[in-house]
Amino acid sequence: MKSHRQHRRPPAPPRQKVLGLVMALVASTSVHAADIRHPVVVELFTSQGCSSCPPANDNLARLTGRPDVIALSFGVTYWDQLGWKDTFASRQYTERQWAYARQLRHDNVWTPQVVVNGRADTVGVNRADIDSLIRSTVVAEAPAVQIAGPSVQIGQGRAPGAPADVLLVRYEPGVIDVPVRRGENTGRTLPHSHVVRSLVRLGAWTGAPVRFQIPRGDPRLGVAVLVQSAGTGPILAAASSQVSVPG
Repeated sequence: MKSHRQHRRPPAPPRQKVLGLVMALVASTSVHAADIRHPVVVELFTSQGCSSCPPANDNLARLTGRPDVIALSFGVTYWDQLGWKDTFASRQYTERQWAYARQLRHDNVWTPQVVVNGRADTVGVNRADIDSLIRSTVVAEAPAVQIAGPSVQIGQGRAPGAPADVLLVRYEPGVIDVPVRRGENTGRTLPHSHVVRSLVRLGAWTGAPVRFQIPRGDPRLGVAVLVQSAGTGPILAAASSQVSVPG
């Protein structure tokens, strides 16, 4: 892995590729833009040890109140060796970011990085770029996703080329302030919004309606369900709830 400084210098966002994808989706028979029924998933990959990340954390916090957006913050581990161990980081989330890097044809990972609906990415400090990606995101023939009590229902939709993953995300619904005592952010207290606490696979969706039971968990956490193309590809549909299933 390259030095940590290079993690902040991503390749130029693939704007032409994103535009081509949007045009192809618009030409399909059934297209949805972001709205309450078809929210866009915005994933921030961040670290408490990265001095460039606090503005990106703020950008994500501003999105948490939007009903057409599911905002999620993933702490990554590759800054931990540089003086401060991120209190939210998980190797699983670092691996998810690397999976996106391969899918989006990047040679490396960086912080802060924002991935929108698994389809396009940008630097997390660029609020205008994030807003632009959200506005341009459309979903072709998205299945309905409904979280009802201890279960989630995925409706009928166009069958994916390979079974899509149904992922359960549990996250902190509010803001957590973290005092940082070492590393690049020494002495700062950093607010974090919608911090992801767990990510598990419930099963697969093949285009036919299916229902999954949601495992019991911490009732203080919010719940999001993502229907994502295999191999950490585009997110086909999603839903969230501020209420988890009691333990």
